[in-house]
Amino acid sequence: MKALMEGSPHTILHHLLVWSLLLLGPISDVWATDERQTYIIHLDHSHKPDTFASHESWHQSMLESLTSAEGTSSEEMLLYSYSHVMHGFSARLSPSQLSELEKLPAHRATYGESYGKLFTTHTPTYLGLRHRSGIWPASSYGQDVIIGIMDTGVWPESESFNDRGMSPVPDRWKGECENGTAFSPSLCNRKLIGARSFSKGLKAGGIKIRDVDYDSTRDWFGHGTHTSSTAAGTYVSGASYFGYAEGRARGVAPGARVAMYKVLWASDSEQSAATDVLAGMDQAIADGVDIMSLSLAFDQTPYYEDVIAMGALSAIEKGIFVACAAGNDGPGRNSTYNGAPWIMTIGAGTIDRSFQGKLTLGNDLTLEGTSYYPESIYIANLPLYYGKGNISKAACLPASLVPIDVAGKVVLCDVYNQTNIFSQISEVNRSGAVAGIFMMDGTFLDPEDYYIPSLVLKGEPAATSIRKYAMEAINATVRELRFKITKLGVKPAPQVAFFSSRGPDPVSPSVLKPDILAPGADVLAAWVPNKPFAETESGYLVTDYALVSGTSMASPHVAGVAALLRAIYKDWSPAAIRSAIMTTATTTDNTHSTIGDEWPRQLVTPLDFGAGHINPNKAMDPGLIYDMNFQDYIDFLCNLGYNKTQMAAIIRRTDWSCPNTPTNLNYPSFIAVFSNETTYPTVQNFSRIVTNVGGDTASYKAIIDFPYGMRIRTDPETLTFNSKKQKQGFVVSVEVDKEAWSNGPVVYGYLKWVDEQNHVVSSPVVAISDSHH
Repeated sequence: MKALMEGSPHTILHHLLVWSLLLLGPISDVWATDERQTYIIHLDHSHKPDTFASHESWHQSMLESLTSAEGTSSEEMLLYSYSHVMHGFSARLSPSQLSELEKLPAHRATYGESYGKLFTTHTPTYLGLRHRSGIWPASSYGQDVIIGIMDTGVWPESESFNDRGMSPVPDRWKGECENGTAFSPSLCNRKLIGARSFSKGLKAGGIKIRDVDYDSTRDWFGHGTHTSSTAAGTYVSGASYFGYAEGRARGVAPGARVAMYKVLWASDSEQSAATDVLAGMDQAIADGVDIMSLSLAFDQTPYYEDVIAMGALSAIEKGIFVACAAGNDGPGRNSTYNGAPWIMTIGAGTIDRSFQGKLTLGNDLTLEGTSYYPESIYIANLPLYYGKGNISKAACLPASLVPIDVAGKVVLCDVYNQTNIFSQISEVNRSGAVAGIFMMDGTFLDPEDYYIPSLVLKGEPAATSIRKYAMEAINATVRELRFKITKLGVKPAPQVAFFSSRGPDPVSPSVLKPDILAPGADVLAAWVPNKPFAETESGYLVTDYALVSGTSMASPHVAGVAALLRAIYKDWSPAAIRSAIMTTATTTDNTHSTIGDEWPRQLVTPLDFGAGHINPNKAMDPGLIYDMNFQDYIDFLCNLGYNKTQMAAIIRRTDWSCPNTPTNLNYPSFIAVFSNETTYPTVQNFSRIVTNVGGDTASYKAIIDFPYGMRIRTDPETLTFNSKKQKQGFVVSVEVDKEAWSNGPVVYGYLKWVDEQNHVVSSPVVAISDSHH
């Protein structure tokens, strides 16, 4: 499983181990001294006798009736009863007990326990959210919408969860705040209305929760506090990260309520259990959440084996919108997680804010660079050291710098292909120099990596000019070096964050994933104040607000926007909300160019950024929506070739109907996959139905854009509506020639339905060669 914070594909593997949650799969060796293991048992609900008042009593009776369970009570075996994400339970069972259960008529499927390792503001303004106009006032800031967060817990004392001015908790809410270690129900309020934790699966596996964590919903790590405050945190003035990004902090839906379901723990082996995640989702559905946000994932498996996919489909059936992080395994292809078509899958984008330092040299040359150094220090009139004539010293290679040579100086570290910026920072720190100036790529650095006064220059012109000065000046000097500068309006933005996972989706490449980009780089939100976030030569530093990156930061942004939409359109389905977000997304950056990639790549496509970057105010008035219901998802699953057992596992029923001929999912985006054996030119057709949610009458014309070698057509070319909620169907034809692949295995265009009321209903249309997925 992955808690999807920022990772790195290269030299910072240690960051992946700190910030990520990598699925390990079943690990039977945990029970080397105990034959019992944890299983999730999926049952056919129709077999439940009416004599049992609850599912749990039926499950207990079933376990107690096992002949091989003599001497073992049902309380010892049963972990959780599931009533919503599936009908069934999880339990610790011996092989003989499992064998007996699997022979019962009610048995539907068995899943082995899975374990995983812990992986790991300005954004409302950047998203265009305003107090006097747009979606904020129209939705009353998401008032009374309930967002359920599956994460590491919450720090309830944070100012981001104050409930000043909030109305009473909605009567429909069935959740509660549990008592536990360092957590009292009295800590909840009208903002934080639910707090539950789930660790039975972890403990049943003999995995101990480490002392740094709390056996309660209290957050040990900061991640859950950060994601929940990003989605729905209330207004806080003066929030900052050690002086950077100083200003006001608030969530995307500050009027919404938050319910935390702690399913991620600091264990001896930094593992979390699938049974606990499933229990958290089941409880959230029972409690009555409107939105569910998960910043975690299980490995890419068929949907009938993916507990998040199964739990999310159950939530969708009950009208709950589910937002999930796409993953941090980018920039490689086929790396998306949580790609089921009923889940909104969110990639991470950068924002137009940077954190900088400013350097003035002895020749009056001034250079700016990236720096997150958290302390207020002022460096002036110090020698600039550069190891000219010695490649090792010039590149700050390990053990190259002599302390006596760099004492009291600022060290300049050059680019060299046999080292990386992490080892350069370490070497400058080891040598005892005052500060370091680095010319290597600092893309992969996190804020906490700036533990010494550091400035990372960007671009060859800056590197050339400072190198020339250091080489030629007799007494090279740093006249001034300042830190803690926040710069807004940085261009280009947004870009696809380098770590954001990319399509095609490995489970269903016929569905374009990710769906959308949202802010996921350097997001400022609440943090736990008792855990050091940064380290300097002065010691460890703590903060109430932290800058964190990852698709797990992007997901709560979309959850917040979904909450705003749900507050306005209470009768909209989850699919309608997703459609509104996708078809109104922005596909250009602030330089009016197509969204680019933070990771240099020849071709950036919707496989990287989905439908584009989220635009909340536009989503409020989409004009048309691509709606879906539960049967549409059943039809989709029918097309996957699952057998009856597999279908029953994912849709939780024994009776269903499949269409006589394959149908197209009514998705707001299009992707055509062509095999290597295709004879060109070739065509694929897609059927869609749109619903009018704009004016009472409307006429839309198809505006189509496509590149050389690709042709997109619609039939009809005009859609006319005479009333609200009226539906109209159309067919999209995607034709490609062999020349389409001349610049790579992916080509794309856009279909835009445009009316006279300024509605632009935009969908990416992607064609891909089978060799690429």
